[in-house]
Amino acid sequence: MKRHRTFLLRFHLIISILTTLFMSFTSSLIFRNVLRFLSGFASAVVLVLASGIVLDKHASINKTHWSGVFYGGVGFGIFLSSLLIPRLNEPFHWEGPWIGLAAVSGFLAFFVWIWLKDTTQTAGKKEIKEAAVQTPPVRWLPWLTVAYGLEGLGYIVTGTFIVSIAEKSPSFHSDATLVWLVAGLAAIPSCILWSVLANKWGYVKSLILAMVLQAIGIVIPVVWVTQTGILISGLLFGATFMGIITLATTLRRQMNPAKSSQIIGSLTAVYAVGQLIGPSLAGFMSSATQSFNAALIGAAAVVLLGACLLVNGISFEKKATKLQSQVNLPVENSDWK
Repeated sequence: MKRHRTFLLRFHLIISILTTLFMSFTSSLIFRNVLRFLSGFASAVVLVLASGIVLDKHASINKTHWSGVFYGGVGFGIFLSSLLIPRLNEPFHWEGPWIGLAAVSGFLAFFVWIWLKDTTQTAGKKEIKEAAVQTPPVRWLPWLTVAYGLEGLGYIVTGTFIVSIAEKSPSFHSDATLVWLVAGLAAIPSCILWSVLANKWGYVKSLILAMVLQAIGIVIPVVWVTQTGILISGLLFGATFMGIITLATTLRRQMNPAKSSQIIGSLTAVYAVGQLIGPSLAGFMSSATQSFNAALIGAAAVVLLGACLLVNGISFEKKATKLQSQVNLPVENSDWK
């Protein structure tokens, strides 16, 4: 698969753009669900392949901490969509945002098409050497995987309902999309900041801190039901959710550099399962209680549980850092066994 990463990324990028465009052509619920499924699958493949290519390139030049720049693009996308959707919806009705977002995505995809080159796929000897030195921490890897799945389940509740919460709050007097704009602005620099912190403080500790802060942000609208509280909730959401993805995928890639795409793909699959379950459970709970409070408390508890599962990984990271100092290896090549 590594030989064809660039081709597959471009192909799925086209699918993602076309399925977004076709959403403007139909009001059929069945057809729209099919388009959303195809778009979600294609987007996940794009994220996995792009992450693998970029992280491999960063590792080859010993600049793993630059991953924050790459993942910060998601925050820019959120910010841009929060500006475009209201302005396209008013004059062009519901079809406008779909066409406009597809057009913008197509324009940006042009630069991916001409600039992206998977130059790391020929570095076979380096990967073999890394794989020989690297041993995945079998005793700890399941904890990271489960925690990441819980993160996907918990964070998506805020990601799905934060704008609805703002709209239904009598104390929120601004346009509800302002929350999404704040989240996007916070997400843009967050990945870089979390990457810098991880290099100074450790990836596991940084990941735990990010998840604890996110859990606090999720539950804020329950205890602080004001416009300020909701905006701070959106700020903490944006400041952590992409940072968590950056930290988790970079950390997991360091465990086995030779299989970066497969590794990121497995994490993305677990994350996606959580994303599927989260909104369904939250929707059921909010309908049963006529409030988002129970769903938000449950989501915060799930993310906090995920953070607790990672605590025992701190000792693995300390061992890896100690080994690195002893044999003078890069952190990504240290033994996490």
